[in-house]
Amino acid sequence: MANLIYRALGPADLEDAHALSKAVGWPHRLEDWKFVMQLGSGIGAIEDGRLRGTGCWWPQGDSFATVGMIIVSPELQGRGIGRVLMDRALTDAGERSLVLIATQAGLPLYEKLGFEAVGTVRQHQIAGSKPQDVSLPAGSRLRPLAKDDRPALQRLDARATGMDRTAALDALMESAVGLVLERDGQVEGFSFFRRFGRGYVIGPTIATGTDDAKALIGSFLNEHRTEFLRVDVPVETGLSEWLSEQGLPKVDEVVTMVRGHKPHREKNGPRAFSLINQALG
Repeated sequence: MANLIYRALGPADLEDAHALSKAVGWPHRLEDWKFVMQLGSGIGAIEDGRLRGTGCWWPQGDSFATVGMIIVSPELQGRGIGRVLMDRALTDAGERSLVLIATQAGLPLYEKLGFEAVGTVRQHQIAGSKPQDVSLPAGSRLRPLAKDDRPALQRLDARATGMDRTAALDALMESAVGLVLERDGQVEGFSFFRRFGRGYVIGPTIATGTDDAKALIGSFLNEHRTEFLRVDVPVETGLSEWLSEQGLPKVDEVVTMVRGHKPHREKNGPRAFSLINQALG
């Protein structure tokens, strides 16, 4: 601990951060680290010139931020490094209310820092799924995302999450495959498909109803059924059981936590049916 210093992470740290996440069994690729770091800020714990811990946060507008990528080298765990990394990230985030997704191992630390559990997320994944055909809701059509859809995506996402995730959406529009569900000429939902970890992730999925969300996610499942696929869904959406029926079993369950004000989503409005990833929400 005496030799540890803490400083901001920069592009030169990405390869070491990637190696650190591999050391704790996380599936992130170097490209996944580049994606999240372009959207936020990170703090590193350095021992004798070596990166031994990371903590990151991402502004979601002026009122909220998400926190994640809290990693400590296995041989240094249990020495309070994670607490220092979290303290630094929380200080940097300022007065924003904070959202994070916690493993069971991380819950005690986050509770001590004032976070409260507000929900549960289930991770589903498999290679070579065997999805069933999903019916498209009456009067709806699916089409590829277009650049002109950007304002509609921003509005839907803000209503569904209660946060301003414009930067993340813009990054996804540049790097992922997007699908839109349209009804009566209006965008009623959307979903993204991109490389992540061991294969591909489907998310975020924002929709006005469960059938719309199933149509969006099901389209990607059927088109890419031979690939390794991952979907992270809030339990309250009811999609966890459906994904298991589609051949994507649950492999993990984590806890959504908030410190400060919980983001407000419209009652009976659109909602987030799957996540970007567990760091960004």
